[in-house]
Amino acid sequence: MKAIVQNEYGDASVLSYTDVEIPIIGDHECLIKVAFTSVNYADIKSRNGNKIKAAFPLILGLDAAGTVEIAGSKSPFSIGDRVIAFPKDGSYAEYVVANENLVYKIPESLSFEQAAAMPVVSILSYMLLHELGQVQKTDTIVIHSAAGGVGSMLVQLAKLLGVHKIIATVGSPEKVNYVKKLGADLVCTYETFAEEVLRETDNQGANLIFDSVAGDVTRRSLDCLAMYGTLLQFGNSSGKAGTFTTNDVHSSCRNIKGFSLGTTRKYDPVRIAPVAEKVIELFASRQISLPIAQVFNLSDAADAHRLIESRNYEGKVLLKV
Repeated sequence: MKAIVQNEYGDASVLSYTDVEIPIIGDHECLIKVAFTSVNYADIKSRNGNKIKAAFPLILGLDAAGTVEIAGSKSPFSIGDRVIAFPKDGSYAEYVVANENLVYKIPESLSFEQAAAMPVVSILSYMLLHELGQVQKTDTIVIHSAAGGVGSMLVQLAKLLGVHKIIATVGSPEKVNYVKKLGADLVCTYETFAEEVLRETDNQGANLIFDSVAGDVTRRSLDCLAMYGTLLQFGNSSGKAGTFTTNDVHSSCRNIKGFSLGTTRKYDPVRIAPVAEKVIELFASRQISLPIAQVFNLSDAADAHRLIESRNYEGKVLLKV
């Protein structure tokens, strides 16, 4: 089969379109023929070696949409089932293997293209908003990096819930209209958001702030987080750690929570299934959707990575397999 393989860490040029053996399934696993897979910022970090070090050769990719090719005799899945999945050894390939606990059926009404856009960003966003953040309709929330995949999803889910005020941040003014169309009430740049949040809340601050950027953005987020508010930290796309002190939280009764979907897939996968079912229904009923920034052929994965790194896109970037 064809796959995108890398044998060293580095820039996008280390990604090679090549032939590899079709993987063999083990107990409680499925072989899936991939239709589309998404490109996530985590893939960039893995390619650069900025995450947990992996053994080479390495196949990147976190999620995929396609059809079940092989399943065990006692599997809940059958050959031909349309599914989304979190494969165990990367998804930039024609065939992937996934644990049955991380495979979810999708209806005929949901296209593979839209399905491939959703697994990481929609499941993560739903868990952040409803389980970790426990957002209320009366809240004022801040969503950083709102033009990206997770940000786009968080804005839509918050709007669907009827959250009182959704304040979003973007890296460039060109993305403001895109995020407003998704449902944000106010869109700011990273340089001005703390002042804008305080102005919009009569200096009370936001109840919840969703931070996937870290670095200086974390520090400025604490400058505009309300008493009893929660800062949800789930990434560091800036490449820098965010910092805080105990004085930032104890007297103001504020919370800082961290969450990783990757950790949850590894250690508590059954927690994901009911969330996947909910977001699949939201997509299938067209209550939410994810704009597709661009679709690349699998062989052009390096170009897809360059687009992600440029940050000059809105929504999700996909690979057609």
